[in-house]
Amino acid sequence: MTLPFTLLLDPVSADAPQTDFGDTFHEVDSSAPALRVGELSAQRGDGVFETIGVVNGHPQAVGPHLARLANSASICELPEPNTAQWQAAIAHVVDRVPHEGEIVLKLVYSRGVDSGPAPTAWLHATAAPDFAAVRAGGIRAVTLDRGYPHGVAEQAPWLLMGAKTLSYAVNMAALREARRRGADDAIFLTHDGFVLEGPTSTVVLRTGGVYVSPVPSGAILHGTTQQSAFEHLRAAGERTEYRDVSVAELRAADAVWLLSSLRLAAQITELDGRPLPVERERTRALNAALLARTV
Repeated sequence: MTLPFTLLLDPVSADAPQTDFGDTFHEVDSSAPALRVGELSAQRGDGVFETIGVVNGHPQAVGPHLARLANSASICELPEPNTAQWQAAIAHVVDRVPHEGEIVLKLVYSRGVDSGPAPTAWLHATAAPDFAAVRAGGIRAVTLDRGYPHGVAEQAPWLLMGAKTLSYAVNMAALREARRRGADDAIFLTHDGFVLEGPTSTVVLRTGGVYVSPVPSGAILHGTTQQSAFEHLRAAGERTEYRDVSVAELRAADAVWLLSSLRLAAQITELDGRPLPVERERTRALNAALLARTV
């Protein structure tokens, strides 16, 4: 089967009896219309999503991605997704796409149509961009004020900051602003100077011999690739830690990376116009380990 490849799901309740679920999804021509005009994912961004990398036929971190999809759905008050159905749909897609190279598999779970009877769900598989140069050479980044103080997600949960929603206009605007400033990516800060995350990635820094990531919270998604990276680092005898990180500590770090499901580990070589230490061998080893995952 060639790419792109699209699979529409008929969502079933989370407590439905487990079957092979084969009759609850169907393939559609990716060039043909598949969603209704009233679909709220398109009209309002009212839905959640996950992006899974598939490397040589192996979908990566499926369990953590589906757990995060369920958490996002809960925050957005969507019906609980049926994990077994999504696992069956992922297996169906992976079985039908090329098993060489890297593929992007996007999972979307939407509220459906306004006053509609059920959510809408689909998977879409495309060829992954070539990130080899970025993984090897690193990226330049800038810090951007997110406009919120530290702890706002707990004070105002209706902002949905802990959910991976389809409302990505701010994230894309941040990337455009980074490029206007001569950089490749951005790191969000709270208004009072604490590190959050990138628009599409998780921050990891090394300081004092410890690999640190900002503590996952209502304002910071728990990165699936970052979790895999920490597992690899701990197995290699390194120390890892979750805690609050100030912007001053970020700028003084021994090394900084942005981690995401597709780009994997991209080292920041320049932050806000100032060079950062570069660790090419550590980055190479980290990406090799991430690419070698089979679960």
